[in-house]
Amino acid sequence: MAKLRVALGQINSIVGDIDGNTERILAVLSAAEGAGCHVAVFPELAITGYPPEDLVLKQGFVRDSRRAMERIAAGSGSCAAVVGFVDDEGGCRNAAGIAAGGRLIGIHYKRELPNYGVFDERRYFRPGDGEPVPHDVAGVTVGVSICEDAWVPGGPVGRLAAAGAEIILNLNASPYHAGKPDQRLAVLRRRVAETGCPIVYANLVGGQDELVFDGNSLVLATDGRIIARAPSFCEHLLVAEVDVADRAGLLPPPPITREVNVVDPGMDGLEEQYEALVLATRDYVRKNGFTDVGIGLSGGIDSSLVAVIAVDALGADRVHGVLMPSRYSSDHSVADAEALGRNLGIDHRVIPVEPGHRAFLEMLAPSFDGLEPGLAEENVQSRIRGTLLMALSNKFDWLILTTGNKSESAVGYSTLYGDTAGAYAVIKDLWKLQVYAFARYRNLRAGWDLIPGNVLVKPPSAELRPDQRDDQSLPPYEELDPLLEAYVEDDLTPGDLCRQGYAPEMVDRITGLVDRAEYKRRQNPPGVRITAKAFGRDRRLPITNRYRGAGA
Repeated sequence: MAKLRVALGQINSIVGDIDGNTERILAVLSAAEGAGCHVAVFPELAITGYPPEDLVLKQGFVRDSRRAMERIAAGSGSCAAVVGFVDDEGGCRNAAGIAAGGRLIGIHYKRELPNYGVFDERRYFRPGDGEPVPHDVAGVTVGVSICEDAWVPGGPVGRLAAAGAEIILNLNASPYHAGKPDQRLAVLRRRVAETGCPIVYANLVGGQDELVFDGNSLVLATDGRIIARAPSFCEHLLVAEVDVADRAGLLPPPPITREVNVVDPGMDGLEEQYEALVLATRDYVRKNGFTDVGIGLSGGIDSSLVAVIAVDALGADRVHGVLMPSRYSSDHSVADAEALGRNLGIDHRVIPVEPGHRAFLEMLAPSFDGLEPGLAEENVQSRIRGTLLMALSNKFDWLILTTGNKSESAVGYSTLYGDTAGAYAVIKDLWKLQVYAFARYRNLRAGWDLIPGNVLVKPPSAELRPDQRDDQSLPPYEELDPLLEAYVEDDLTPGDLCRQGYAPEMVDRITGLVDRAEYKRRQNPPGVRITAKAFGRDRRLPITNRYRGAGA
């Protein structure tokens, strides 16, 4: 057998930064050529970033993408480059350009356009026409495919193999969620078994708005073994040698100083999900031109975890905590928040909200005269805190991270224009019980109580009235989270939930809260998706909606 030396350029493209992405691709291509590689494979839409969304409706954007592909082709040498870009050929296309020797030698157009979950590709792209055609790269017949092309049994990958492809190069922008790496691997192994071809799988890495891409680029041999795999959640140039049939045109790869066919061991579930949160936060902040973030620190579990993630993403010197106690804040909440600030080594300050709270109540007294205090007075405190954080953001150019979790967002247990005020919701896709699990994980990783131990054991509370606790308004999270997960992520109806054994009264109340809170969720900041169904791009329900489901 001969060896085809392949480079997988696992890069972190920035959507719309065509020039910057092109420079990054050319630099990696140069490194691949220096490593004696026959071909370098880059992610799907590496030139434009993924997903470009309505940018592809701009003709100038599509033209610039094509020009960048031609520039990369002109810069190619003995190492071929396979690069994802947007093309306009009888309609806007999701394309992979194949370049070598200073010219563009072929283009593959994506056949299978996903239109489910977070994907809207049929809105933008026209699928490739006719049968996919293999290409000659360094004397080897290769089949080029793009992401979803490899997910369809008997689809483009199978047809490329039937047309003579000896190896499949698959370009991807496959977003992460928990369990996705294993799901991908199973699909790829089915394609290997179906075609008898090794597969080179190059995936994007990095955060993009609500999505995060994990990388995990890999190479599978014809028996389904992983013979090379890149680390997760970082840029990496992976070099692998793949067995192909002997032929006169394939030059043996030269000696190389770097290791080839390295298999990264991967991460376990909590570590993997935590690193997704960290990378998504880092990229959202930096790609949007910010350096520093501000966080309202309450001494509770949610803001504590967000602060730790922010420090891991940006460094302690870039994170600023703001304690905003009210007349109802407990002494231990302030003490816990201050201890967290010291543990993390972050700048933190105390701004009591009492003067503003008192002033607002005086202003509202004529309107509220004769009425019992209630939710309106409670929420004034949260909205004062939101105003303070945004004032600090304007003055110091901080990006404000909100601290709400998925359980609270689901039932609307938050204050619009108060604790939802900010730019990025780091843990919006974590159920409350997951927040505790990640906090315990991070303390275990640190080897000490980085998040003060009291934060993990005290009852959660918004502290907007005397002696308030979450379980006065909601069922215990041990009961609430499974019900919410079934209703939100599994799309069960209230009737389905009752048939599963949930109490009808609780089902009716909780699902009603979820449905009525849709208007709030539409106004919340974006946050990273790490489950298979997050609020936002994944779950699109009408605000005005009276459907309850048969049997509710």
